[in-house]
Amino acid sequence: MNPTRIFVIAAAMAPILVWSCVVQAAEIPSPDLSISTAIDRLLQESHDRAGIVPARRTDDRSLLRRTTLDLAGRIPTSAEIRAYEQDSASERQLRLVDRLMSAADYAIHFRNELDAMLSAGGNSPQEWKDYLLRACEENQPWDETFRELLAPDQNLEEQRGAAHFLKSRLNDLDDLTNDTSSLLLGVSINCAKCHDHPLVEDWKQDHYFGLQAFLAQTYQTRSGRLAEKPPTELNFKTTSGVEKSARLMFLTGATVTAPEDKRTDEQKKADAEMVRNQREKEGLAPPAELGFSPRKEFVKLALDPANRTFMARSIINRTWARLMGRGLVHPVDQMHSGNPSNHPVLLDWLERDFIDHGFDLSRLIRGIVLSDAYARSSQWVYDTPAPPADQFAVAAIKPLTPQQLTVSLIIATMNPEKIPSSDFHEQGVDPNTWKSFRTELEKKASGTARLLEYPGENFQISVTEALLFNNAAQIQNNYLKSSDERLVNFLSNQWKAQQTQEDLHARSMDSLIQTSFEIVFTRRAEEDEVSMFRNYLLERNERLPEAYQQMLWAMITSPEFRFNY
Repeated sequence: MNPTRIFVIAAAMAPILVWSCVVQAAEIPSPDLSISTAIDRLLQESHDRAGIVPARRTDDRSLLRRTTLDLAGRIPTSAEIRAYEQDSASERQLRLVDRLMSAADYAIHFRNELDAMLSAGGNSPQEWKDYLLRACEENQPWDETFRELLAPDQNLEEQRGAAHFLKSRLNDLDDLTNDTSSLLLGVSINCAKCHDHPLVEDWKQDHYFGLQAFLAQTYQTRSGRLAEKPPTELNFKTTSGVEKSARLMFLTGATVTAPEDKRTDEQKKADAEMVRNQREKEGLAPPAELGFSPRKEFVKLALDPANRTFMARSIINRTWARLMGRGLVHPVDQMHSGNPSNHPVLLDWLERDFIDHGFDLSRLIRGIVLSDAYARSSQWVYDTPAPPADQFAVAAIKPLTPQQLTVSLIIATMNPEKIPSSDFHEQGVDPNTWKSFRTELEKKASGTARLLEYPGENFQISVTEALLFNNAAQIQNNYLKSSDERLVNFLSNQWKAQQTQEDLHARSMDSLIQTSFEIVFTRRAEEDEVSMFRNYLLERNERLPEAYQQMLWAMITSPEFRFNY
């Protein structure tokens, strides 16, 4: 090994490892357990210690809707509801998860979620979206994705899109530093820039600038390629005013020593001119690869078995938060000794399993959504106060993302006879038909989705969204207009067909109301809901298409449709 690249663990930094709350191996359940079994067993032990009785299991249709939104990024179709209920009760969830994760929806939605997590804002370039989609379709191990985000091989076409993670942040080195640490390592470190972190003992200025030193030499050429300048010292001032040179240091205190810079002043000037030309002039050859790349050294450190707990726990925690509504460590970018998980053994078990199975995110996702914890009701029906959210005893109510909402709007207001089968396991069903349909849905939904805010903690519907759904002609034109493609026409035609038979008015109207509720809400309407809409529609018997529009408008603008419960 090159002596200039030996990893050194600074003894003074050893206490930083306390944050991981690692327990003795004997206390962690067997690695032979399934993920769902380990989750349920460890949460149950936590509930028993706290005297908590968790919420009951949610009803099947609510679980169908929840799972389809989480894995496919949309509500289920009426055909999928029928297929789900035809499965035996004991196998429904397993078969549903397998169907959804093998369909095109899964990779598309997973791509959307990663794009939202990793992008720096604004519209992402198509090359980046294509890169993420390929990674999701191939179930690329997360350690490989991590490596490609920070050190892509730009000579390989399939990795060029990954460079967007760095390129989109090069105008602000502080943003690049904190986003890399926060999004990929689970540690928001920006408060350690001007001084040691005032609230978290773990993070010092040395950590902030040590991490920044790995990234500071990165720049983008005029031709759009990432490049690195020869390593130079990165200096910062301590709170006492002393100027200090930053070492290339990872969060654990592990360091890398760069080769000694033996360039003459003339060589340094020539290199600086080369960098300036690469930034400002077109048509130049790609910059030569440096013999020593700080970014590549950072990736080596981050993925080294001694340090990879940050990378592994960060994506595990974010995945858990996406599916369960809250991270095992909350907030998800505050993983440190002062903010331990309420379920440290579970986090340890999931980390070990994730690493042992090749950083397989789809395996982790499948295990979570097959757990009893995931299937709990979001309604607390007992007289006692609901348990704290960090106990995961009651399902979280999650706002839909802009893309989830707008794709679901199309499904909810579309003529069900125009929706192809999503289950390519059926005889004669071509999976490419659904993939093309789903891809087209993404395009149709993106215009409205761009107008909506991505939900964060303490989500509230924005004024812009409220005005859009209550007043804008765009909603009427996109989702509720009268055409053969839309649900409004389907309901009108069904009504006309039924009137030619003996079954008149109320009974047939009730059937159409139930059909609407199933399509929009994935459930049957309650008696009072049927009565209310029946009276409303029958009073407008002479202009039923308009009345159907009003009914569907009320449904798609309701809180029930806006959230995943």
